Amino acid sequence: MTDTPDLALLARLREVLDDQPVTETELRDLIDQSDGLVRTLSAHIASSEQRLAELTADPDSSLTEMATELQRVDAFRPRLEEARSLLGELETRARELRTSWLLGQAESPPLR
Repeated sequence: MTDTPDLALLARLREVLDDQPVTETELRDLIDQSDGLVRTLSAHIASSEQRLAELTADPDSSLTEMATELQRVDAFRPRLEEARSLLGELETRARELRTSWLLGQAESPPLR
């Protein structure tokens, strides 16, 4: 399988979640990109499922068309599940980093 943008993003998310250093800005960007990927994959799946419903309702529809849509759903669903899972983990990591930073700020001596 070729390295498509969504697969590259999923790989980057796994790297970051394996404790690779990341800046706050990059975390925000990755969260935004991941959210976009989840929405895009969800839309692709919904579109294919709608098309499958239409094909199923039409007695003259082609099995080839149905198979194509099923393959699309089968290809997108695991990516969607992984993207959702990684996004949740990334949001948790971002909250932990922000909390750690805030606690560090609260514990540091005041500037004079």
